[in-house]
Amino acid sequence: MSLIETGWLFNNLDKVKIIDCSWHMPQTKRNGFEEYKKNHIPGAIFFDLDKNSKKNTDLPHMLTNKQDWEKIVSQMGIDQNDKIVIYDNSDVISSCRCWYNFIYFGHDPKLVHVLNGGLKKWNKENKITNSEQVITKNSVYSCIENVLLVKNKKQIDENINKNEFYVIDARSRDRFEGKVSEPRKGLRSGSIKDSFCLPYSELINEDHTFISKDEISKKFKSFKFDLSKNLVFSCGSGVTASVLALAYSLINDRYLPCIYDGSWAEYGII
Repeated sequence: MSLIETGWLFNNLDKVKIIDCSWHMPQTKRNGFEEYKKNHIPGAIFFDLDKNSKKNTDLPHMLTNKQDWEKIVSQMGIDQNDKIVIYDNSDVISSCRCWYNFIYFGHDPKLVHVLNGGLKKWNKENKITNSEQVITKNSVYSCIENVLLVKNKKQIDENINKNEFYVIDARSRDRFEGKVSEPRKGLRSGSIKDSFCLPYSELINEDHTFISKDEISKKFKSFKFDLSKNLVFSCGSGVTASVLALAYSLINDRYLPCIYDGSWAEYGII
């Protein structure tokens, strides 16, 4: 199960590695790290989604390379056999992108979890938080990339003719249908040819928990296509695509998340 409930985490704080992956859309003018320093779940390590991504590109949040990932995770003091719980305090459920990164780089999917409801639900339940600095002891983390879990623009274009997988877009329907301008400058409006739209917000309750498995299943079955076929998720910049991937993993325990990493930030360049 990709999700962990707040009650379970509260009773097992000392048995897992906890990661705060709060990331906010630029227009919100919120800073995840500054918020983390003021208030976080005890023992949580901050994961900076921007800093821990590929450096030599203008595209946001692209997967880094194997060597850099090993360095990042080693500095967090995480071992290959650690059970990890990731949370966020973000409207875009950014914890799911960190979940995807760990699975892409070979961490056992059974050991990587997202806190259902994140910090919002944790705080609503008046569970303990603090502002203490978390000191980590470096580990020696080794990983193996699963390159089948990521798609590039060439593969997306080729698939329009090959039809080997379905592309599902997590952006709003207005953005997908090109009815509104993209929030990121330099991008045209619209969507990838023959792709489908399932706004990630339709899978999230007001308290930031995921809707039920039955409701998730209905959302995906509404597409009327063969769900045994490969699914690839896209969005604006690779964050909310991971929300769809996690949601789908809840109703298909054999599914490993596959993301078009460049998403519309790459595909929509004018």
